[in-house]
Amino acid sequence: MIIWKLKTMRAIEFNNELKITENYSMPEPQKGEALIKIIIAGICNTDIEITKGYMGFSGILGHEFVGIVEKINGTDQELLNHRVVGEINCGCRCCEYCLTGLENHCPTRTVVGIFNRNGCFADYVTLPLKNLHKVPENISNQEAVFAEPLAAAFEILDQIQIKPTDKVLILGDGKLGLLISFVLNLTEAEITLIGKHQEKLDIAKNQNVNTNLLSDLSIEKIYDVVVEATGSISGFELAQKLVKPRGTIVLKSTIASEKALNLAPIVIDEIKIIGSRCGPFKPALSALEKNLIDVTPLISKEFNFNQAQEAFKLSKTKGILKILINF
Repeated sequence: MIIWKLKTMRAIEFNNELKITENYSMPEPQKGEALIKIIIAGICNTDIEITKGYMGFSGILGHEFVGIVEKINGTDQELLNHRVVGEINCGCRCCEYCLTGLENHCPTRTVVGIFNRNGCFADYVTLPLKNLHKVPENISNQEAVFAEPLAAAFEILDQIQIKPTDKVLILGDGKLGLLISFVLNLTEAEITLIGKHQEKLDIAKNQNVNTNLLSDLSIEKIYDVVVEATGSISGFELAQKLVKPRGTIVLKSTIASEKALNLAPIVIDEIKIIGSRCGPFKPALSALEKNLIDVTPLISKEFNFNQAQEAFKLSKTKGILKILINF
């Protein structure tokens, strides 16, 4: 009698509760996919929200990672044995959205560690080759793990044109707000980051970003663009009070709320509302490679796999920025 021994791996999974396991079945790459050995992964606010019931997800968490391609199912072996980061939306590749370069909006897409697809908080993950980007040699693992959220910040520049004469306000001094301030500060516009925590604002200030405490902010409609990245329900309402007539509000927060909103000012002032989500990896990696942006001050602490429970607990603590898990 032949007894087959299944290959297993370590994983951090969520199924109504956070669970650390060392015998999760290893994935196998499908046609056109790669098997990636995870080196390091980052805990995102979305991961925390999932543990509170967001998206009704169950499975392996995580979507920010750096890994090494160990196996490829297909003839294209270019990325084999290389460090990679990965885009998290996996489309069907044949619908109208996928065929026009909008795979992030494919109606039947899966999303790594968020919707119908296991994530990267494990020894291995599989992803389509087209989702992967080679990491330049001079970018450390700790820097490269920021590629996904940094790409989300660069998405704003893909969606709207920011002119040198524009006054741009970013609301929120969390991880995403800081990254957005770094990216938009690469333009010639007048950029200001607003937050409640001086120690976080100082991170941006040290990279030549203008900053101001929320308590010192004058409520005036003087900004051409307001980026809402507070992660709070009140952020959108505040943005309405700050944006100029015919200005633009970019929404980065994904807070769900049943709170009634007065949308009359949007109509009266003819405000443009832009929803903004995932973004392009190439400019994010390029900015890191050229040392245009320093993400390392955002790292609060790095844990190993066995400390995953502790890592999640700390990531929920007020004032903490990016927590990394080293595999």
